[in-house]
Amino acid sequence: MTMKSTICAGIAALVALGGCASTRPVEGPVRLGQVAYVDGPRVRVDEIIEDSRCPSDLLCVWAGRLIVRATVLGRGWEKQLRMTLGEPVAVTDGALTLISATPVPTRRKPVGMPEPYRFTFAFQGGL
Repeated sequence: MTMKSTICAGIAALVALGGCASTRPVEGPVRLGQVAYVDGPRVRVDEIIEDSRCPSDLLCVWAGRLIVRATVLGRGWEKQLRMTLGEPVAVTDGALTLISATPVPTRRKPVGMPEPYRFTFAFQGGL
């Protein structure tokens, strides 16, 4: 095996195991640190600031909220934002919305490793 193929195999193994964040934009749900392409802008969730969402198997007086710190990337610029699940944020010539986040909290404790967060965004507007 050549040095180049050894390095490529090692990187592929890390990505398959989720050991490093992807730098290539992907469509659909993304994990913390991955870059999502959202019909124009690209967005990366950098940190979960608050997740006080009501567990799905419980009735709550207050639904709670999910707030993340995200970086929105454009051509030659980037901007950090606080985004709340379901609330549009003005970005360039449109609005970016964090439309879903999984897993949804439950009262039951997960067995083994908890599932990693996955985030889905939508962008409305643009030219």
